[in-house]
Amino acid sequence: MLAASPMRAADTVPVSPAAAGGSVHQQMVVRVDPRTGKLVRRLIDASATPSKKAAKPSPAISAIVEKSAQAHHVDPLLVHSIIQVESNYDAGAVSPKGAEGLMQLMPPTARMLGVGNSFDPSENIEAGVKYLKYLQDLYKDDRLALAAYNAGPGAVDKFKQIPPYPETQKYVQNVGKRYEQARQSAAAAEPPKLSATEQPAMSAEAAPKEPEYSKLEEFVDEYGRLHLTTAPRQ
Repeated sequence: MLAASPMRAADTVPVSPAAAGGSVHQQMVVRVDPRTGKLVRRLIDASATPSKKAAKPSPAISAIVEKSAQAHHVDPLLVHSIIQVESNYDAGAVSPKGAEGLMQLMPPTARMLGVGNSFDPSENIEAGVKYLKYLQDLYKDDRLALAAYNAGPGAVDKFKQIPPYPETQKYVQNVGKRYEQARQSAAAAEPPKLSATEQPAMSAEAAPKEPEYSKLEEFVDEYGRLHLTTAPRQ
């Protein structure tokens, strides 16, 4: 079975002392060159690299997430949480195992979902959300869906639970933590709802006034017929 992201793009691969020029602190990072579209691997000094801060999505990325999430009935906050863990909003991210783009689609998974360019944010997010929805419907459990997104449905089916892989267990924990934080932040940002007893009383001036009508009058004409009118009789 296919998995979306066996390893995160944010992960780095330790390089042996010989391959790294004798330094055990050097690591290899893989990225896509935006000009050529080719993979670029470079060594960095991991001991001198600060911990990566969580990036914020651009308005364009947020709009794509919102559109795809609504189309597939998925919580956009969950999609954002996955993207944060997968690529930290790096559209050109490539994991050491080849997972590509914002939602870290493996090439076979991308092809299965009809993706022509995994580094195109619209294609990547649409496919990733569609695949996530499929897993949610399959397992009826977000934690199992996340585990399958990381390790593949075959691994979840084999163990009937989150697979005992440290990477997958950490992945589910990290996405779940970010998702909970996002939901709490969204709830805190909503204005409080007032009950009926807490609604402010409408002032007399603001209250709609009842329309005024002329006093009902009646009269009998010279033929003995009764007439009713709201207008004064001339």
